[in-house]
Amino acid sequence: MAARERSRFRLRAAVGGAVIRPMNDGSTGVRRATIEDVGALVPLFDAYRQFYEQPSNPESCRGFLVERFRQNESTVFIAEDASRSAIGFVQLFPTFSSVSLARTFVLNDLFVVPERRRGGTARALLSSAVDFCRSAGAARISLSTATTNAPAQALYERSGWVRQTAYFVYTLTPARAEKDCTSS
Repeated sequence: MAARERSRFRLRAAVGGAVIRPMNDGSTGVRRATIEDVGALVPLFDAYRQFYEQPSNPESCRGFLVERFRQNESTVFIAEDASRSAIGFVQLFPTFSSVSLARTFVLNDLFVVPERRRGGTARALLSSAVDFCRSAGAARISLSTATTNAPAQALYERSGWVRQTAYFVYTLTPARAEKDCTSS
């Protein structure tokens, strides 16, 4: 099979979750997660949220993940080591661009357990996410990270991501917006 055909096959299979992307550090690899993986994802997802200074709440994490899988509202890839223990994950949320008239994705979550960082796991997760988005015909993938998360920023830039400087990003808490909008 020619290299181009193998690449197309790998991308089609990645959409269905059949491909395991090997990692450089000897781990088993990355595959598309299913609802059956929620038990393995909860500790990772909870640790990810704690990294962003949220209190631990495994029960709410489980509920959130189960709902995303049941509603088909996100795509998750899971990294496993040689013993099939979960060591990292990435989560994508689909959206659309009115300007591009196309599907886009938000890479919302990327996490690797601290003892497995700097071994290629995050790079393999990113590559799986990009392959999936490419095979889905996405016009763009976006992400954001804390301004203080220099290691993540360095990884993204080494992987070809470009820091956006043409637009400002604003956020608003809806409950607060209601109060602010009516008090003007």
